[in-house]
Amino acid sequence: MDAADCYLEGNADAVEFCPHESYANFLAASTYTLQEGDCPSRSGSVYLFDVGDVEDVGLNLIQKIDTAGVFDIRWSRGGDGGDVALAQADADGCLIVYKIDETESKGTLREVSGKRISSSMCLCLDWDPSSTSIVVGLSDGSASVVSFTDSNLETVQEWKGHDFELWTASFDLNNPNLVYTGSDDCKFSCWDIRDSPADNRVFQNSKVHTMGVCCISPNPSDPYSIFTGSYDETLRVWDTRSVSRPLNETSVSLGGGVWRIKHHPSLSGVVLAACMHNGFALAKVSDGKGEVLESYNKHHSLAYGADWYRGKDQKQSVVATCSFYDRLLRVWMPITDFSTRCS
Repeated sequence: MDAADCYLEGNADAVEFCPHESYANFLAASTYTLQEGDCPSRSGSVYLFDVGDVEDVGLNLIQKIDTAGVFDIRWSRGGDGGDVALAQADADGCLIVYKIDETESKGTLREVSGKRISSSMCLCLDWDPSSTSIVVGLSDGSASVVSFTDSNLETVQEWKGHDFELWTASFDLNNPNLVYTGSDDCKFSCWDIRDSPADNRVFQNSKVHTMGVCCISPNPSDPYSIFTGSYDETLRVWDTRSVSRPLNETSVSLGGGVWRIKHHPSLSGVVLAACMHNGFALAKVSDGKGEVLESYNKHHSLAYGADWYRGKDQKQSVVATCSFYDRLLRVWMPITDFSTRCS
C-alpha cells in the first residue's frame, strides 16, 4: 500500500531510515547526477525528511544539502546513548559526517567532519558496531578504514583488495576486526584489519558470483550468516564457517541485479532487496529454503535505495525505496501478512 512519494532534484540512489529511536521518523535520501560535456561534473544532494508515524505516514522535507555526487549514506548504528550521525561517501573521494543539530525545532543535519580519503571515488561505506570506525570502498578496488572519534576522521588502514570497483564493504556485526568486501571482480572477501589487512585476508571466494558483487549484508540474528547480492541477479546466503560455497539451497533468484539488501528490523530471515532492473522484492530465507514474498514494481527506473522503518510498536511494516533516473522516492507498506508467512 502506497503511503507517500516525491521526486528529488537529482538521480536517487540511497535511502536510510534513522535507526535511533528518538529519530526513527527521520528518513535520509541521496542523489548522484553526472553532468556530461567538456568539463564533466558529479553533483548530488542529501535530503532529510520527517515521515511522521506509522498511523500517518508522509514525506515532509526538513532539509536539503547540496554536495558532490553521493554514492552511499549510512546512519550510525542505533543504541543507547551517543550522538546520531549520518555518513556520506561521495564522488570527490570524500567521507563526510553530519550530526543532528538539536538546536533546531525539528532537528537538522550539521556537518561536523569531512576528509578526502582518496583521489578515487568513494562508492560505499559502513559503520562498525560501536559507530567509532567507518569502512569505505573505493572505485580503484581499495578499501579504507577511518576512525571517527571526537568528530575527527583519521584513516587507520587502507589496502588494495580488489581489481575493480569495490561496490560494497561491511563490518562483521559481532567482530569489529573483520571487514567483508565485494567488487566488480566477482570476489567476495573477508579481511582482518588489526594489522595490515592486505596480508591478513581471512577468505576470498571468486568462483560463485558470476558477475560483480553489489552488496554484503550480515544477518543481525545469526552471527555466522551473511547475505550477498550480485549483478548475476541472485541473493545468496553464506555460512562464514564454510565459505567455499554458499548455502545453495537458500539462494534466491530475484532478477534484475541485486544492488542492496536490508534485513527486517525484527523478523529473522526477511529481507528487502533493491533489484535494479526488476524493482524491489521482499524475500524470506529460513529452514534451508528461500522464497519471494512480494514484488514491488511501482518505480520506473533502476531500483537502488531501500530500507525499513525501525520505530517501535509498529503494527505495520513500512519501507522506503528510491529509483535512479526517474528520481522517485516512495514510502509504502508491504501487503504481505508477516504474521502468517513468517511465523
